[in-house]
Amino acid sequence: MSVAESPPLVGTALAEPHHDGSELYLLEQPREPGEEAVVRLRVPRGAEPDAVLVRYLHDGEPRAAVAEVDEENERETWWRARFPAWSPSTRYRWLLSGGEPGWTWVNGAGAAARDVTDADDFVVAHDPGGPRWHLDGVVYEVYPDRFAASRSPVDLPEWAIPRAWDRPPTARGPETSRELYGGDLRGIEQRLDHVEQLGATALYLTPIFPARSTHRYDATTFDRVDPLLGGDEALDSLLRAAHGRGLRVIGDLTANHTGAGHEWFLAARADPGAPERAFYLWDDGQDAGYHSWLGHASLPKLDWRSPELRARFEAVVRRWLDRGLDGWRIDVANMTGRHHEVDLHHEAARLIRAAAGDALLVAEHGHDYRADLPGGGWQGTMNYAGFLRPAWTWLRRDDLPEELRRTFWGLPVGLPRLDGSAVAAAMTEFRTGLPWSAVAHSWSLLDSHDTARFRTVAGRERQLVGIGLQLTLPGVPMVFAGDELGLEGDWGEDARRPMPWDRPESWDTGLLAEYRRLIALRRSSHALRHGGCRWAHVDADCLAYLRESGSERLLCVAARDAHVPLRLPLALLGARGLETVYGSDATLEGGDALLPADGPSFHVWRLIDG
Repeated sequence: MSVAESPPLVGTALAEPHHDGSELYLLEQPREPGEEAVVRLRVPRGAEPDAVLVRYLHDGEPRAAVAEVDEENERETWWRARFPAWSPSTRYRWLLSGGEPGWTWVNGAGAAARDVTDADDFVVAHDPGGPRWHLDGVVYEVYPDRFAASRSPVDLPEWAIPRAWDRPPTARGPETSRELYGGDLRGIEQRLDHVEQLGATALYLTPIFPARSTHRYDATTFDRVDPLLGGDEALDSLLRAAHGRGLRVIGDLTANHTGAGHEWFLAARADPGAPERAFYLWDDGQDAGYHSWLGHASLPKLDWRSPELRARFEAVVRRWLDRGLDGWRIDVANMTGRHHEVDLHHEAARLIRAAAGDALLVAEHGHDYRADLPGGGWQGTMNYAGFLRPAWTWLRRDDLPEELRRTFWGLPVGLPRLDGSAVAAAMTEFRTGLPWSAVAHSWSLLDSHDTARFRTVAGRERQLVGIGLQLTLPGVPMVFAGDELGLEGDWGEDARRPMPWDRPESWDTGLLAEYRRLIALRRSSHALRHGGCRWAHVDADCLAYLRESGSERLLCVAARDAHVPLRLPLALLGARGLETVYGSDATLEGGDALLPADGPSFHVWRLIDG
């Protein structure tokens, strides 16, 4: 291909000013009220302003801190500013004034030559965020009843309906939540080789307390491990084995409700004068006489106005962490502490965080979580809104199953198909208005035990693209057990099929190999674990972005289909060459990088500094 015939230059996003809360841009994070934040802004050549300042909020009033040039080269100028942060979370944005930009605000949504709202501003917080080990790892979700069984179930409770391991779940019907396959904690322990070889560093276990269902979100007590899973001794053994391999273990706790068979609820119903009576929300106008999660009488809702409930919950959180758990995923976190006119959500989150100490605390949240993360509570979220949904709408297959053609995320409409511009905009928007630590500690997931399997949503070729996005965009990857083998499922319960350990011929071994390669890449890359993110190019079928830290810079390209070849100027990339890390080689021509145009595909190159 001659220069005249080569693809047109792209990469205008790299010519825009950029800031995020990663280590290149947030040099000093305040830990106490009044300490200063030190921040930097990258301004490419051709956009030189006469002055740069930071506009930040102090006691609700905007103030300005003038920035100075920190460093510059032939490609860009870095501006540095400092400002005091008295509030637990302080919002700020940049202003470029005069010169070529004229008047430009830069906030989390990008550059805008107009006034903008505070909602998308950057946020610096005193909260240090979650533990370092979390950022350095990959989480592996295990649904205990369907993962591995160490023995045949014995002494089954009256509610349980036994199922053979090779039989798929009924998936819908009165027996759905009672189908017991017999997976247990010792079965998980016996399969830790698989988890370790995959490259995961943490196990997330869905609930392990006794219950009246196999999902166990209707706990009957928080004081012991379900005997069907092997009891407390089996958990102790799993924790010893996992920790001996360097694996962390994360539990699952319902802070919004208990089961109707929970000892607290039974005590409350038996005696109106019992202290547990204040733990729940009673209402004679309800069919069951009390409020419950989404009207399910088996899940009575907790009332966080009760001081005794708070004390008991603190004790539960601390007890199991002291026993060896490394953190909690909080179920239905978005509804916790909220009921009609009462909103104690942030109080509940801060109380649980205080009880958890230095342990991990991740919230389940299915929609816009940004108002719930700052405030000293949850350290991150399951990123359904800012990662899973955009990835699904971009990479969905054309021949969707009936379930996904009929409904999407509780709405009576099918899963839409959106282009790359919409997807990049959504991912960016859900990173705005948050401390970077909350972005970094949120789970990037393609599916979970509550959704269809991504393999079913996207098909195999695009599944590989989604895995590439999951392992290289900001956030901690969370892999639902079985994804790496190619398991399918049209919706949540259908996706909870048992792991096919005895049918290795059914495994997608090529997919498993790619999972291992990409997980190894993420774990070996400082930029992927701790770096910032800049879009390099976005179009309908192709997303290109940079992940950058102080020690490494990577260029990633994800394509859902074959597309027009990309030609990125090396000058804008700030590189003199590209080293292939994953996927195909790039071609250098006339000071530009010509990138592959195949698809579906995923590629990663390390930038050789210019």
